[in-house]
Amino acid sequence: MLRLEKYSIGVGDRFAHQAKAQLRACVLAGEAGVDVIPVWNKSNREHMIIGSDPCSVREAADEAVRRLGWTKPHHVDADHINLETVDRYIAASDFFTIDVAAFISKPSEPGAVSQFLARHFELATGFSAARTVDKYLAAVREAGRIYRHIASARGAGTFITEVSMDETDTPQTPPELLIILALIADEKIPIQTIAPKFTGRFNKGVDYSGDVAQFAVEFENEIAAIARAVAQYDLPQNLKLSVHSGSDKFSIYGAIRQALAKSGAGVHLKTAGTTWLEELIGLAEAGGEGLAIAKEIYAQAYASREALCEPYTAVIDIDPSKLPSPSEVAAWTSDDYTAALRHDPACARFNPNVRQLLHVGFKIAAKMGERYLRIVEDCEETISRNVTENLFARHIRPLFL
Repeated sequence: MLRLEKYSIGVGDRFAHQAKAQLRACVLAGEAGVDVIPVWNKSNREHMIIGSDPCSVREAADEAVRRLGWTKPHHVDADHINLETVDRYIAASDFFTIDVAAFISKPSEPGAVSQFLARHFELATGFSAARTVDKYLAAVREAGRIYRHIASARGAGTFITEVSMDETDTPQTPPELLIILALIADEKIPIQTIAPKFTGRFNKGVDYSGDVAQFAVEFENEIAAIARAVAQYDLPQNLKLSVHSGSDKFSIYGAIRQALAKSGAGVHLKTAGTTWLEELIGLAEAGGEGLAIAKEIYAQAYASREALCEPYTAVIDIDPSKLPSPSEVAAWTSDDYTAALRHDPACARFNPNVRQLLHVGFKIAAKMGERYLRIVEDCEETISRNVTENLFARHIRPLFL
C-alpha cells in the first residue's frame, strides 16, 4: 500500500508557480533533522475558478521535485472531491480527500444502525451511540462508494485515502470520532488520514479563534481515539489526524506539537491559501508593477467583497468597517501593503480583515490571466523567498522542529 509518512504538509499553489519555493521549505526541514512530506492540493472549486486542470498540479509538483533533486516521497491530493468530481483527478492524483460532510445526518437504511451496534457492542455504552451511528452512517457509506470507485480505476493500494468531515456546523467529539472510525473500518476503507471538525473557528489565513486549552484536550483525546481504533479495528497503523485550514493557526501549534511529542502520533497539516497570500506579499515587496497589480487586486476584491466571500461564509470573519478603502491602499508603499497583509501578530499594522478578503480574492487574479502570471514570473525572486520563509519559519518550524 502506498504509505503516507508521519509528518506531512498540504500545500496549495493556486497558479502553479510556487511548487519549488514550497518544496524548498521541506528541504530546509530535512536539513534541520525532520522529514516533512509535501502534498500538493487543489480543490475542484479552485480549479473551476482558475480554469486549471488537476494534471497541472502534478506537472508543477514533479518539476519542482526534479529541479530540487528531492528523493523523498511527494504526493498530489485530489482535494475535497466527491463522486461527481473525482474522475478528472484519477490520473494525476495519488492522494484523495473524500469529502462527505454533505451526507452527515442523512437517513441510513432501515436496520443498519442496530446491525452495526450488534457487531460493535463495545461502542454501545456511555453515550448515545445509536444516534451517533445514525448521524454518520450515510456519510461513511458514501465515502466507501467513492473509495471503491477510485480503487476500481487506479487499483487498490496505489493511493492514499483521507475522509473529510470538517466542513460541517458541529464538531465531532472524540467518542464520535471512534464510532466514525469503526464505521469506516466496517466499510473497508484503508484511510491514512481523517479530517474531523474541531471546536473553535478555523478561518482562512488567520489564527485560530476559540479556547486553546479546550482544543488541546480535544486534540489529545482524538489522537487517543485513533490509537484505539487502529488497535481494535485493523485500520492502517499510520492513521493520523488531518487539520484543514491549518495554515496560520499559530496559537494552537504549541498544543499540537505537545500532543504529537506525548503520543508519538503524526499529523497532516493543510495550509492551502497561505501561499497565494505570500505571492501577493512578494509582488508588493517587489514594487513597481508588482505593487501596482497587488493594489489593483485589492481594489477589485473590495468592490466584489460580498460575492467573493459568499462561498466562504463559514470560514471567514471580516469586519467591513476595518477594511481600508481602495483610495487609501492606492497611496500605500510596499512596506504598508506587506505590513497589512503579512501574518505577524506582533505588527500593529497587520490587518486580519485585509488578509481574509485577499485570501478569497484569488478569483480576481485568475481573471487577469496572463497579465498576472507575467508579473508573478518577473517578481519570482521576492515571491519565492516569502513563500519558503512563510512555510518553513511560521508553519514547519513551530510544529515539527
